Amino acid sequence: MADPTDTRDTGPRPGTPLWAYLATVIAVGFVALVVSQLRMDTAEVVELARSPLFWMLTVLVVLGELRPVILSASLTVGGTYPSTMFTFAALLHYGLPIAVLLQTVAMVVNGAVTRKACHRVIFNIAQVTLAYTAAGMVLDLFGDHPVTVGDGVPDGTDLLAIGLAGLAYFVVRAALVSGAVALHERRSIHRVIKTTIGHQSLVYAGLLGMAPLVVVVMNHSPALVPLFLAPVLAVYFTASMSVRRDHQAMHDGLTGLPNRKMLVLSTEEALAEAREGERVGLFLLDLDRFKEINDTLGHPVGDRLLQMVAHRLTHSVRPGDVVARLGGDEFAVLLPSVRDAAAAREVAARLRVAITEPVRLEGMSFDLDASFGIAIYPDHAPDFEMLLQRSDVAMYLAKESRTGVEIYAADKDRNSPERLTLLGDLRRAIDRSELRLHYQPKLDLSGGQVRGVEALLRWRHPERGMISPGEFVPMAEQSYLMRHLTGYVIDAALEQAAHWWHTGLHEQISVNVSARDLLDLALSDQLGAGLARYRLPPKAIQLEVTERILMTDQAYTADAVRALASLGVPLALDDFGTGYSSLVRLQRLPVAEVKIDSSFVRRIGESKDDERIVRSIVDLVRSLGLRSVAEGVESAEVAERLADMGCDLGQGWLFAKPMSAADATVWLRKHRGLAPHDFGFLRPAEILDPQRAWSSLSP
Repeated sequence: MADPTDTRDTGPRPGTPLWAYLATVIAVGFVALVVSQLRMDTAEVVELARSPLFWMLTVLVVLGELRPVILSASLTVGGTYPSTMFTFAALLHYGLPIAVLLQTVAMVVNGAVTRKACHRVIFNIAQVTLAYTAAGMVLDLFGDHPVTVGDGVPDGTDLLAIGLAGLAYFVVRAALVSGAVALHERRSIHRVIKTTIGHQSLVYAGLLGMAPLVVVVMNHSPALVPLFLAPVLAVYFTASMSVRRDHQAMHDGLTGLPNRKMLVLSTEEALAEAREGERVGLFLLDLDRFKEINDTLGHPVGDRLLQMVAHRLTHSVRPGDVVARLGGDEFAVLLPSVRDAAAAREVAARLRVAITEPVRLEGMSFDLDASFGIAIYPDHAPDFEMLLQRSDVAMYLAKESRTGVEIYAADKDRNSPERLTLLGDLRRAIDRSELRLHYQPKLDLSGGQVRGVEALLRWRHPERGMISPGEFVPMAEQSYLMRHLTGYVIDAALEQAAHWWHTGLHEQISVNVSARDLLDLALSDQLGAGLARYRLPPKAIQLEVTERILMTDQAYTADAVRALASLGVPLALDDFGTGYSSLVRLQRLPVAEVKIDSSFVRRIGESKDDERIVRSIVDLVRSLGLRSVAEGVESAEVAERLADMGCDLGQGWLFAKPMSAADATVWLRKHRGLAPHDFGFLRPAEILDPQRAWSSLSP
């Protein structure tokens, strides 16, 4: 039978239901033990002590109690001790007092060898005593008990009595242990019995069924009794092989935790057993910045950290909760029973505290942290897949908000059915080439010459009309579609660049890519093949990536970035100023251009702080030998101030709005080769209406 306190050696807290239950079983069991021992005849015991058969049986009972036969990797099912066969044989041959005495001695030895807590040993002795007492009462009822010690030898007429006695033993022991497990793990006793009864009944049927044969052999040829160890060893070997396969299929090889398959089964079981008004909680968590540790110190150190995290989680959850590893640094915790979302948050907060304890490893100290997402059944989802998906949403919300723990909230879930439908529409739009690139020029602020264009993605949905990139690009970044979308944009930009370059318009096209795309070798392969196919020089296209790439150390060592540098494709840093990163780190990347975020540019003239920020960025960019580009230039005054600061290029509605490929071609041909005065690039002192001069650039 499973040990109800396998994961805790400190004992139940006084006053709890489990404590009261164990105390009652122990009290009743030890009364039965004392009563049984008082029934023994001293003279017969002395005579028995002189029998080699008795001592041989005692040794077999003790040996059989040292290691259980385990048929399942489930902790709830536990193991079955072969001592049952020999103790039940002692019950049939010597009677209840001797059987109980032998089993008590064996359990005390087991407790000493395996260092079990006293309360566990005492409870086990009590519940086994009660089980054998029930079996002995059945035998007494049928009159099948030895008149004197050693006279009991069963025959064919005793089969019914022996069968019912074995059944009584199994039912009482199963009920007592299942009750303790149910209280310990906060599960229904029906669920515990359902989980354990199948495995345990088969093993006990075999062990109890062999006990009469042991008695017959004891009576006719005692020297052959040890041969019963052979089938027991065979069962051990077969069971261990089965459990090993079961464990490998259901557990993670690195941490030994349940894997996703076992988590699914445990969750579905918990949902099926949940009663009206009961809740089941599912946490999803992953370690923050773990990839940096893995990349810096190597996978062996990362693996040891994962093992330590697994150990901390399993020793911080409540009895009955399930900790699983889903892969990488991602873990899940199942709460089969939880009062409400607030209680689930308390458990998650406790687990997070356990994880954030400093770790000493390889002579270094690590400060780990984790983000937890919580979903509750039935409040948030009706099944495992939805619980997992919504706990995942909550986890990423915890990462974004840096709160550490978040509970799923429908109003913050971007994975709505409408969003998923839109994702499918985007997939079809890419396949059908329904997306279009528009182009916005970048102009030299000091002279007015065109210095390239930025490609901006546009999607006109057949039913919803124009959809903003701010709506579908972040959605693609969080899905498998981002690589397809980037590939589509790169190919469209190269095709347009080829059209312009081969007709005399040598304008560079800037394309936005995500940090994930930049670190993907497939991007450089696609660019190299595309440049060769369209017969374009590398400078015909430029990749723009957001400032956040500076915060990723991997960017400075990635093979993909080195491949792009070897290819000669220039990089630009987009939206600079919003990420609070150091410009000094720019020297470690092959960046040619830095684009100042429009949120700072638009407030020049209104906010002295923003103007100082822009001036500082321009000065530092120039000191590094890079080109500065101001985004969101919408007035002549702002353009004039930027030119005075020494900003190189400007981009915004003052010069031109994003245009279709056809309109952009007309605009570029119209403004190609014009002198600065033809663009209206005159100093305010030289013209009466600067706004009119700047706006003359618009098509």
